[in-house]
Amino acid sequence: MKQKVEQLIADRRGYDGADIIFTMNSAAQKRAATGASVINATVGALLDDDGKLVALSTIMETYRQLTPMEIAPYAPIAGDPAYLLALTQRHWPSLSSYGMGVATPGGTGALALSLRNLLQPGDRLLTASPYWGPYATLALENRVGLYTAPYPAPNGAIDVDAWSELAEEILRAQGRLVLWLNDPCHNPTGRSLSAANRHALMQMLRDLSSVGPITLLLDFAYLDYARDQHAVREALDDYATFGAEGSVLVGATLSISKAFTLYGARGGALVFPWCTDHALFNALSTSCRGTYSNCARAPMSVMNRVAASSALQSQLAQEHAHWSAVLTRRATALDASLRAEGLAGQSWDGGFFIMIDADDPFAVSDRLMEEGVFVVPTEHGLRVGVCGLRELDAPRFAAAIRKCGGPIPGVA
Repeated sequence: MKQKVEQLIADRRGYDGADIIFTMNSAAQKRAATGASVINATVGALLDDDGKLVALSTIMETYRQLTPMEIAPYAPIAGDPAYLLALTQRHWPSLSSYGMGVATPGGTGALALSLRNLLQPGDRLLTASPYWGPYATLALENRVGLYTAPYPAPNGAIDVDAWSELAEEILRAQGRLVLWLNDPCHNPTGRSLSAANRHALMQMLRDLSSVGPITLLLDFAYLDYARDQHAVREALDDYATFGAEGSVLVGATLSISKAFTLYGARGGALVFPWCTDHALFNALSTSCRGTYSNCARAPMSVMNRVAASSALQSQLAQEHAHWSAVLTRRATALDASLRAEGLAGQSWDGGFFIMIDADDPFAVSDRLMEEGVFVVPTEHGLRVGVCGLRELDAPRFAAAIRKCGGPIPGVA
């Protein structure tokens, strides 16, 4: 006899418990297991051309060398300070402090803590559209509304008026503003803000800071896999200068999931490098204790070992350069193949994904599955993982998009 769990509170009923990304990946794997020829562009992890998960050799070898005392003991509740500094310095090498920060279970844990401590239930969070799907889940779980402003079109100017109007509306309504900005290497578009767009957005926040407290939280995940590392460095330096001004609280969600291919280790951090207010640290540390207590020590130990060895850093940089080149070739092949089919090309600056427009993404995804092509449909379009799409599969993929009704013909 099937029982209904009466103990579950009313507003927690009605969920299906499924995640669209993992659901689509499972469907692709099930189809492939039958012997069918499948293109699986759903996964959010780096795969080689044989479809096997890439595990960076430098990191795996370092992990194997850890001693029991680098794995077994509890880590400090707020995280190992050496780890937090090393992870922060991967992004801003000149900093001598991570400011106020704590270790978190991946970047997702960092995002969750930011909502718990910087917004009240019923408040609104601002981010760009399109966005990484779990942003909506994180907002829901923390009883926060998710509001979006448009991400710039390829080679287009940011709609500063739209951003400013919405940001000011939220700020005046609730007395504070939190903006999650996934830049550079935006998920799911694979693009980065131009210097002009970045400066315009920062100036908008600067102008609004007199109205009330503003937090700009930079969501970093894919910076090691960019087409142009110089552009990434320029962006990070711009954000550092902005953070040091102090008009806006600038923080970052950091992760070693993609950077170290340690997805399952759940190593991350929430840091505010230009903040000196210990009240923020105390609040974040309390949230750690009341949510997951502390994070795993082993990934912190790996980070510390890498940070202490210039040889390991050089080896890791070489691996990142190799896989960045692979991703660049895949994205370039996909762009060329889409254009060859008379469809809109897709520019790519870095990361694991690109986004393809579709009038009805879920219907197009269903038709693509009949062709053995699997993507992740979203309300904004089709998320395509170039992290798993082989270069040689780009023509077949583009032909399937054309057949099943992808983007409107043209050039993006």
